[in-house]
Amino acid sequence: MTRKDNSQPDMRMLTEQINPRYMDLDSWPTAEVIAAMYEGQLNAAAAVCQALPAIASAVDDAVPALRRGGRIVYVGAGTSGRIGVQDGSELLPTFNWPADRVVFLMAGGLGALVRSVEGAEDSEADGARATTEAGIGKNDVVIGIAASGTTPYTIGALRAADSVGSVTIAIAANPGAPLLAVARHRILVETGPEVIAGSTRMKAGTAQKIVLNLFSTAMMVKMGRVYRGLMVHVRTRNAKLRRRAEAIVNELTGCGENSAASYLERAHGDVKIAVLIALGMDPDQASRAIERHEGDLRHAIAETSGGHG
Repeated sequence: MTRKDNSQPDMRMLTEQINPRYMDLDSWPTAEVIAAMYEGQLNAAAAVCQALPAIASAVDDAVPALRRGGRIVYVGAGTSGRIGVQDGSELLPTFNWPADRVVFLMAGGLGALVRSVEGAEDSEADGARATTEAGIGKNDVVIGIAASGTTPYTIGALRAADSVGSVTIAIAANPGAPLLAVARHRILVETGPEVIAGSTRMKAGTAQKIVLNLFSTAMMVKMGRVYRGLMVHVRTRNAKLRRRAEAIVNELTGCGENSAASYLERAHGDVKIAVLIALGMDPDQASRAIERHEGDLRHAIAETSGGHG
């Protein structure tokens, strides 16, 4: 949902509560332990459903900012920070998103990805300082991730980003979390008590990963980096990606594998331009068409076929 005010409702720390059902978990047979944890994972996935409208609203707000040259910024600590780094890192090979347009603000620095830094998450001032040092501005999309929604570092970073007009998005698992109060978009996923009380790397972490998958992938779709379910913005940086690119061009145009390779060579590895070349444009025309339609291959193809793409 979109923020209406800065009020903070009463908070319920559901992620820290003990679930009586699992109090004797350590005495159960292994198969029952696994089944219980698996059930929790299913519940976490189901809990995301209630947040779908909020995710969609955040995407629709974020895309125009990215079109103006903004960056995608992930903020978090511990498990939440690591999940954010994983999501952002995968945008580069999957969608050819520029590396300089992804920023990671991780409490304790990127070294905390593999080794916890005690106390790194406890300062709002540190989060705000990291935001300032990264030069966060109004066109940046800043995603604060915290299962509890109480992490000071993440709250401070998101508050600072919000103050300069960034598109701010909070992802938390507890109703009334202070992190939600400082963001323009509030994505609340109520995963409830964990199988192991407070171990938010389990249900809450799974829900965070799903939310980020949906959010970042939807942004890439809306940015024109997907066409007909294919990764048309991929670049041919290695043999596997060259084969994938050739298959995409062939799939979209029916030109045959050998011709697809030739078109890609003429397009300097750009799948979208190669597709338009296969449809009759020369490379310069294809490049201008893609630029004219802000990278949207569907609209560029429609142009080549007189609006019947």
